[in-house]
Amino acid sequence: MPPKKVKTPMPEQPPDVRNKNFDEVALGYDEESALLEADRCLQCPTPFCVKGCPADINIPGFIKKIREKNYAGAVEVIREKNALPSVCGRVCPQEIQCEGSCILAKMGEPVSIGRLERFVGDYALANNIKSVDIKESTQKTVAIVGSGPSGLAAAADLAKLGHKVTIYEALHKPGGVLVYGIPEFRLPKEEIVAKEIDYVINDLGVELKLNSAVGYMTDINKLREEYDAVYIGVGAGAPKFMNIEGENLLGVYSANEFLTRSNLMKAYKFPEYDTPIIVGKNVAVVGGGNVAMDAARTAMRLGAENVYLVYRRGEEEIPARREELHHAKEEGLILKLLNNPVRIIGDEKGWVKGIECIKMELGEPDASGRRRPSPIKGSEFILDVETVIMAIGTNANPLATHTAKGLKLNKWNYIETDENGRTSLPDVWAGGDIVTGAATVILAIGAGKKAAADMHKYLIGEKE
Repeated sequence: MPPKKVKTPMPEQPPDVRNKNFDEVALGYDEESALLEADRCLQCPTPFCVKGCPADINIPGFIKKIREKNYAGAVEVIREKNALPSVCGRVCPQEIQCEGSCILAKMGEPVSIGRLERFVGDYALANNIKSVDIKESTQKTVAIVGSGPSGLAAAADLAKLGHKVTIYEALHKPGGVLVYGIPEFRLPKEEIVAKEIDYVINDLGVELKLNSAVGYMTDINKLREEYDAVYIGVGAGAPKFMNIEGENLLGVYSANEFLTRSNLMKAYKFPEYDTPIIVGKNVAVVGGGNVAMDAARTAMRLGAENVYLVYRRGEEEIPARREELHHAKEEGLILKLLNNPVRIIGDEKGWVKGIECIKMELGEPDASGRRRPSPIKGSEFILDVETVIMAIGTNANPLATHTAKGLKLNKWNYIETDENGRTSLPDVWAGGDIVTGAATVILAIGAGKKAAADMHKYLIGEKE
């Protein structure tokens, strides 16, 4: 019998319920649904899905284990390559990676690899499956700067290879963008993120130093003296603004601050947590990526009545995941497409009262392959809002990198590396957003893994 052409549906909270709470939107497969979806996999002799996975997970292998109801075995297969399956099953853009390469996509919908990975990861957490395989100690030491997905991936692989690994994290909780950037309704912190990090720290024996900002408490030069190798995975957390009039008004947030206040500092539970966040009835979110969607959907849940997405291109060009855009529209997001802000307007007390935009039209494709937006002269209009959230990307944070003598940076202050993450310093590697600029969780994980493999060769003295 040929496989079903459509994915097994994922149960979700209804839109008019979930847009008022921070509980997870997608509820996950039960066993019956997971088995139905796993049966759709063709077990291809040449699995293109694996080629589409930056972490190189044996996707047919773990799906075969699901079909056999050997869920612990499926955990083992995934954790050979990825220590964070519950996280990746939720937030990875599978539609352009593993699922985008699935052969079934040619005749219908691809296998829902992400949902199956989430099912397996959640099974491991619920049943406390350890699956630890650590090689004999090499007595070599490694410092990881940053506990985001890239740093965690590098730490996990290096620890399993027998190296003594220490992570330095500037914040009071580990996880990087997983805890400060991605909202609770997409990625639960205590139930999922904390438990998967616990596997890396406690089960794999990685030391974690919190409240340890490299570049302030210590620096890269000192770490190079104390450790045999260093990996820099600090992300790209410096906010970016448009440099237009009114960006210093009260009620203007960077998406970094807005999401960090809500996610890491639990502002959505104020006054239970002492981190207030002010959201007006009308909110404009500027941008079209996943961060913009996260900010917009968070603003709705914090009580905004109207949330506008101001984006200078059309809906086809929106870079956010289709699933996130679909969920946001279901929840009431108002799209203000082909519009670009030109100034933010304040009242006599210095608070935002509106944002002036100009209408745009699309011309020929630019370097990104998307049609270039151009302003339409005389088309300015004012959108009445009390809050503006800038979600137009991030810059490299120089705190850690500016202290490293001889570390080569590009003109945007991102670290230059080779394909294995090697920097201009012989004992320092880097990966993730501090190398590529803002990208996805799984690409950061892939970079951490690739660097870890190269660091291992260096640490054991293996010649190229």
